[in-house]
Amino acid sequence: MSFLTRKYPFKQSEHLLRDSIVYGVIIWAILYFLQPFGFSMYSGNKCMVAALFGLVTSCCCAFYNWAVFRQLLRCIKPWRIWHEGVATLGLILFIAICNFLLFSYIFHYPITFPIFLMFLYWTLIIGFVMTVMSIGIDYNRFLREKMEALLSNTTEEQKDICITIHDTNVRGNDLCIPINDLLYIEAQKNNISVCYLINDKPTFVEVHTTLTAVVEELKDYDNIFQCHRSFVVNVNNITSARGNSNGYQLRLGTCTNTIPVSRSYVPQLKAFIA
Repeated sequence: MSFLTRKYPFKQSEHLLRDSIVYGVIIWAILYFLQPFGFSMYSGNKCMVAALFGLVTSCCCAFYNWAVFRQLLRCIKPWRIWHEGVATLGLILFIAICNFLLFSYIFHYPITFPIFLMFLYWTLIIGFVMTVMSIGIDYNRFLREKMEALLSNTTEEQKDICITIHDTNVRGNDLCIPINDLLYIEAQKNNISVCYLINDKPTFVEVHTTLTAVVEELKDYDNIFQCHRSFVVNVNNITSARGNSNGYQLRLGTCTNTIPVSRSYVPQLKAFIA
């Protein structure tokens, strides 16, 4: 539910008429060249009939965007993801109903209440799937691009910054490294294992201290993120993240190890990039 209530991050297209025409051309091309839904059995002018469905689609898009979509955008602020989803589903339903009526007229197909309900049922299911896929893909692309830009900026800002991890052992040596070279830190009993880059190769060093103490020392650096009770990572060096709301597996830099993000830390990771 928290995802649906987030502000929709994309600007609405300023070329609604052009977009409507493009959608109409796509429908014409699908019907004329692929000829789905038994369209290949039609003996008349297929190009003309396909063009009619494309024209209806274009007109529906243009009318819906002008009469409904723009009015909703003016009245509802901020525009959230669930608003975009409902509006998109409404557009799909409107186009489907108009094309269904055109189909019935051209092919002399009788419209009965049970048939219309069945059509409405499948349209809503397909429309819901298309809406979720469309918004989900766009939103994930936005987060990925924002994450890349954020990390790139942070890396550039911190290129001359070094961090010091203090060894609490009496004869221990403190570890001082450039922050951009840090990959992750792992808690190991009474020590921590620090993985960082030397000439782009992962190197591991043990330091006698606790992960809690390190997190406290590095709390002023937003890119140092605790993703697990035993792991702290430098998010600037994340190269891949796979998983879901139950947890993620991270890869950092050239290191082949996978770092877990436990379920309790997933919301914090998403909040960091959202």
